Amino acid sequence: MNTHENFSAESDARRSVPPRPWSPGEQMRQDTLVRYLGAVATAAARQTGTETAASAAEARPTASPAPGAALPLVRDVMDVPAVSVHDDLPYRDIARLLVREGTSAVPVVDAEDHVVGVVSESDLLAKVAFDASGHRPGPVGRLRERRMHGKAQGETAAALMTSPAITVLPGATVAEAAWLAALSRLKRIPVTDRDGRLVGVVRRDALLQALIRDDAGIRAEVEGRIASLCPPADRQAVTVTVHDGSVELTGRVPAATADRLVAEIEAITDVVEVKNLLTAD
Repeated sequence: MNTHENFSAESDARRSVPPRPWSPGEQMRQDTLVRYLGAVATAAARQTGTETAASAAEARPTASPAPGAALPLVRDVMDVPAVSVHDDLPYRDIARLLVREGTSAVPVVDAEDHVVGVVSESDLLAKVAFDASGHRPGPVGRLRERRMHGKAQGETAAALMTSPAITVLPGATVAEAAWLAALSRLKRIPVTDRDGRLVGVVRRDALLQALIRDDAGIRAEVEGRIASLCPPADRQAVTVTVHDGSVELTGRVPAATADRLVAEIEAITDVVEVKNLLTAD
């Protein structure tokens, strides 16, 4: 059996293995991920293109929130104080700190607390791998390999870090930060003030929890939108039910009111869909 036939046989064998049964709660995790991805997609669609990879813009909501409701902001979910390392910290001390803090990456700051980069386990592992292998790229080696080799020769955070760091402002919305995290493939983003000084760190799972509200929270915002858009008589005629982020509207309202109401509810970040069962007066 040649190599191609062997590979084909292995592929057929893998396909013949019955799928692993889902563990308890797997469906909920799948649904949560889909809702999170939908919220990130909505945030991406709302970007004006003026944000840079280095910093997300301050909050600029495209739809007016209901009275009393507020868009979740990074400052509401970030970790404070943020763990960081100074740019002159030796790599062995960085490794000890990562283990002690149970994290895979930390911001690197200068003497004035300005974020100058991020150092991660991957940066440390790359250094150890290059040091242990003794490999040296030749004069015609790939540019990326030469850069990695040069970086791996460093002994401090400043030499090993990835720079510039991708950061977000505390006044950015959670949806914008989630979009930035997804675009940059980051699990943690340093939060800085407008002068670039570190004020916190926001984790991807915190963004997820802030974006994916329970059905009761979604229903409260939907009812707030109804209260702001409909006169008192019409408010009483609309019934709202929410299940796993899907909103169902029933009742009788004027056609123009129904269209505007559906559009407003569809603009709520973590609403999966709106089932419009409203009938026109």
